[in-house]
Amino acid sequence: MNSLTVYLFVALLLFCIGLFGLLQRRSLIGMLISIELMLNAAAINFLAFNRFLAPDPAVGQILVLFVMGIAAAEAAIALSLILALFRRLRSINIEQAHDLRG
Repeated sequence: MNSLTVYLFVALLLFCIGLFGLLQRRSLIGMLISIELMLNAAAINFLAFNRFLAPDPAVGQILVLFVMGIAAAEAAIALSLILALFRRLRSINIEQAHDLRG
């Protein structure tokens, strides 16, 4: 039960759920959550390959820390953009944001 394919399958499932949510959602918050799911799937892949294939156990963990930092920065920037969009349009629907094009 503790094999590389199990971890890769879980990561694939998480990535597919995130991709489906990104393509299906019209809300920017839902899209942000979907991107976070996709980043978590990448982190699971890093840890799985580190656990089963890498000789140094710290490499995968360091990469996951970088992924977590990127996810935090992405969330902060995206939430500030969503807040600015909400202040301007009073909605976070992505279709209404399309009207802002010049």
